Amino acid sequence: MSTPINLLKALETVDAHWSPRVVGRVNDQYIKVAKVKGQLVWHAHPDEDEMFLVLYGQLKIELEDGVITLGPGECYTVPKGVRHNPVADEECGIVLIETVTTLHTGDANDDRAVSLDEQLSGFAGNG
Repeated sequence: MSTPINLLKALETVDAHWSPRVVGRVNDQYIKVAKVKGQLVWHAHPDEDEMFLVLYGQLKIELEDGVITLGPGECYTVPKGVRHNPVADEECGIVLIETVTTLHTGDANDDRAVSLDEQLSGFAGNG
């Protein structure tokens, strides 16, 4: 039997900004937590949607045709193939729900890209 996941406590284990950590799995989707600050990089995920849920702080998702602003308790799904750039002026705690094959920075080559192996570090497979 698996145990409940406390997302805020899981976030406490994340040390670096833009370094998601897998905390659960639902079918072929990973549930990830991350602390973000500043901006990541413009990118797209050609074959996967990506859902952002804000736990604390404020997240802006820049899109080519505008900006989506999310506060605590709000979520937004970036459709597959849509170029986007997540931005947080102050630290923001988020949950990501992504297909298990989703690459951190999608189609963008970026030094801050975190491999799936690194994101899975410490994941016990619950969910």
